[in-house]
Amino acid sequence: MISLQNIEKVYRTDTVETLALNKVSLEIAKGEFLSVMGPSGCGKSTLLNIIGLLDEPSKGEIRIGDQKTANLTDKQLAQFRNKKLGFIFQSYHLINDLQVLDNVELPLLYRSATAKERRELATEALAKVGLSNRVKHFPNQLSGGQKQRVAIARAIVGRPEIILADEPTGNLDSAMGNEIMDILVQLNQKDGTTIIMVTHDENMAHKTHRLVRLFDGSQVQ
Repeated sequence: MISLQNIEKVYRTDTVETLALNKVSLEIAKGEFLSVMGPSGCGKSTLLNIIGLLDEPSKGEIRIGDQKTANLTDKQLAQFRNKKLGFIFQSYHLINDLQVLDNVELPLLYRSATAKERRELATEALAKVGLSNRVKHFPNQLSGGQKQRVAIARAIVGRPEIILADEPTGNLDSAMGNEIMDILVQLNQKDGTTIIMVTHDENMAHKTHRLVRLFDGSQVQ
């Protein structure tokens, strides 16, 4: 499903050069649930952003399915992300002025779906995360765990093959974090969704199929 070959990422300023990723090679199978761990600043989020085509590597090759990504235009990258990838962030990134249902519909606005189709898909996604009774609420009326459920519903509304989750339980207490992990595990097991999750939590990481560890930009496990 995903192949990374000798990925390097260097950030440069006028005076400083920082090697964020150093020759990372990784093969992720279709339907795999992979967790990425390591200390702060080790390159976890950079790796996730590169897999998610939000950032370009300085060196190396990325392939997602049969698609090499290096030669895609910005428009093609955006279309590819919208169709193939779903993103879940630690800070939710919901729009406070929009109701829950409208937040979940957002990725579908960039597709040729009708208003009725968008509404049906968003309602179905919210049912999957147990929030059918919150569709007309606004984000500021929800708990942290409920906000993260909305974020998951938004990530899966377009039925992506791959979900990228950056610290999805990082802002939650252990009980709510376990509930969010249960939803991700169900998406992986029942829908066959490939999931790559960055986490600091060993307990959450051990619920996934495989653990990759980074240290100073290099893969150590």
